[in-house]
Amino acid sequence: MLHRKVYQLCCDGHEVCIFLRDQQRWIERAKILDIEGDLVTLRYETEEDDETCAWEEMVRLESIGSVTRKLASVPRRNTEILVADDCPEAEQIRNYPEFDADK
Repeated sequence: MLHRKVYQLCCDGHEVCIFLRDQQRWIERAKILDIEGDLVTLRYETEEDDETCAWEEMVRLESIGSVTRKLASVPRRNTEILVADDCPEAEQIRNYPEFDADK
């Protein structure tokens, strides 16, 4: 099951966060580049001492404990959310006063 999900995320090209069980660490904002057998190739960036480093790492599928993907994000500030002109009215986000963060 995990193999199929990782393969699907690889094909979609979305950024993911991956927890490696054997190293007890999270790799954030990684892209799954390739899956070959039980090896998964990841690419991600880290920032250290005003320097951005790009990493490409191969991990075994069995060492992956969890994979998460951000679905959406919304700014916290009271800003107007842009809505496409062709968005159906039933799917539009409305500004309800009871959900206003400033109150």
